[in-house]
Amino acid sequence: MAVSTGLLSVADLTPAEIQHLLESAVLLKRGRRQESHLAGRTVALVFEKPSLRTRVSFEVAMRELGGHAIYLSPAEVGLGKRESVSDVARTLSRFVHGIVARTFAHGSVELLAQHATVPVINALSDYEHPCQALGDLLTILEKKGRLKGLRLAYVGDGNNVARSLMLAAAAAGLDFAIASPPGYEMDGPALERARKAAGQSGAAIAAMAEPHRAVEKADVVYTDVWTSMGQEAESEVRRRAFAAYQVDSGLLSRAGKGALFMHPLPAHHGEEVAEGLLDHPQSVVFDQAENRLHIQKAILIRALGPGGHAHPAP
Repeated sequence: MAVSTGLLSVADLTPAEIQHLLESAVLLKRGRRQESHLAGRTVALVFEKPSLRTRVSFEVAMRELGGHAIYLSPAEVGLGKRESVSDVARTLSRFVHGIVARTFAHGSVELLAQHATVPVINALSDYEHPCQALGDLLTILEKKGRLKGLRLAYVGDGNNVARSLMLAAAAAGLDFAIASPPGYEMDGPALERARKAAGQSGAAIAAMAEPHRAVEKADVVYTDVWTSMGQEAESEVRRRAFAAYQVDSGLLSRAGKGALFMHPLPAHHGEEVAEGLLDHPQSVVFDQAENRLHIQKAILIRALGPGGHAHPAP
C-alpha cells in the first residue's frame, strides 16, 4: 500500500507542496540545532548504491531531528535477490517509521512503496533523484531570491538528476533548457509531463543539442557526470559522445551575468566539468551539497512528523 507522504518523484508534489518544503527547509537551516520533531522515529536507509552526500545527509538529518537512521547495505538486504522487494517492504514496515531507498531500478522504489505501510522516500533511482532537485531549488532560491522567471540551463545527459530537476523547475516556474548529444536526450514522457506542469506555472521547457544555445542568458548553468553508476561499461563511448559538452569558464561566460554554476557531485574533473571550475566564484556546488541536509529534513518531517511541517523556534 503506497503511503501518500512518501516521495517517489518530484511529479508527486504540487507546486504548493514544493513551496512548503522550501519554506520549511529555510527555517530549519536558519535555526539549525538539535530538534525533537522526529523524536522516537526511525528510518531504514536501504541502499543498493554507495553514497557520500545522501547517506551522511539523511543520517545527520534524522539525528538532528531527534530520530534515528539504520543503514542497510546491499549485502544486508539484497533487494530482489536475497529477498523479494515486497517482503523487504512488509518486514521493514513492522520495525521502522519510514524507508529511504537508493536503488538502481526505479521499479524497486515503486515496489517498496506499493507494499510498505510506511512512507518511502526515493533517495535516488535510475529514473529520478527528487531530493537532489528539491535541494537544488533551495540553493537557487537562496542565491537569487526567487525561482519564478529564472532560466536554468542543463548541459549533459538526460539522466535521473536532469529529469527531476526539469520537473521541479517546471512546477516552480523556472524556464528549463537541456542540451544533450544525440542518443542521450531527455525522454519524451518526462518532457511531456514537464511541459504540462510548465503550462500551469508559466515556465518554458526546451530541449536541444547545442550547449551554447541552452546557456544563453541563463541564470543557472548545471551539469552532471556523463557516466552514472551502473553505466561504467559505456564510459568510453560516452566520453566521446559528450566531448563537446564540457562546462568550462568559456561556456559559463555565455550565460547571464552572475549565473550560478551547479553540479550535484561527485564530479569528474576534466570531463563534464573543467578543472578548477568547482572553485570558480560563480560556483555554488558545495552550498548545493549542504542544502541536501536541510531539504531532506523538511522531506522527513513531511513524511514522518506530526502535522508534516517544521516549527523551529524564532
